[in-house]
Amino acid sequence: MNAFDKKIGGPLLAADLDILQVNVGLKCNQACIHCHLECSPAREELMDRATMERIVSLAESVRPGLVDITGGAPELNPHLKDFITALTDLGLVVQSRTNLSAMEEPGMDGYPEFFAEKGVGLVASMPCYLEENVNRMRGERCYASSIRMLKRLNGLGYGQGNGLTLDLVFNPGGPDLPPDQKCLEDAYKREMLDRHGVAFDRLLTITNLPVGRFMLMLEEQGRDGEYLELLDGSFNPATVDGLMCRHQVNVGWDGRLYDCDFNQALNLGTAPDAPDRLGDFDLAAWVRRRIVTGPHCLGCTAGAGSSCGGAIKA
Repeated sequence: MNAFDKKIGGPLLAADLDILQVNVGLKCNQACIHCHLECSPAREELMDRATMERIVSLAESVRPGLVDITGGAPELNPHLKDFITALTDLGLVVQSRTNLSAMEEPGMDGYPEFFAEKGVGLVASMPCYLEENVNRMRGERCYASSIRMLKRLNGLGYGQGNGLTLDLVFNPGGPDLPPDQKCLEDAYKREMLDRHGVAFDRLLTITNLPVGRFMLMLEEQGRDGEYLELLDGSFNPATVDGLMCRHQVNVGWDGRLYDCDFNQALNLGTAPDAPDRLGDFDLAAWVRRRIVTGPHCLGCTAGAGSSCGGAIKA
């Protein structure tokens, strides 16, 4: 039993399957300093059409409450539109994560209208409402591009309370836990509206896990031990029931199965007795599996908790 399992009093077990999370590739037009998957324009890993077709069949069979598409920048996968169309044709609820600026890349211009037409919810990375902080984390000119795209999405009906959901995502800029999600959301809504006339639905706060580029940055600064101590000392047992890994399946770009996107980043496959590839998926086995854990999991149980859907506990 590892240190995390000891912390929670035993192995972490799955509960059900509500979310089908699909990572369609590691290619991205940005190279953010906190990216757990170390995505960048140089990455070539992209999910192929055949794998997407198998996922559509799986989704039709298990009928998840949500299909959550992530990357990389999902828009850079040339098969994404066909994939989303197949999923929405089944009547499934679909959301896609976006860094916003990818939709301004050459050949991507029609994505905002496509997402709106298909009723796809958008979860947009916006690590701060201040330009200097965003550009430091994501690269020069990213802030201006993001604001332009948010205004365009608002014009299409996103973030207006009419069913086209637009959520923003906050990650701390350094080795700290996120502030209170509701308080920060109030500040974001006020600042984004006052500064840019931009509206959105919710703000999701996500803790930086000690994985990928963020961990490399901590090691370079000599603060990796300090951060792990912060996560360990901030353990909140009330977050365990809501851990996202207990309620989802994560599918990698190559069709491999993972407990979460962070385990995918660490190449931590599923437990030996659990399905590990799309072709082996069995719902009954999946919802009773043991979840593979490690020290990084403390990031999801620290403070108010963290998931791809934001804080676990208000």
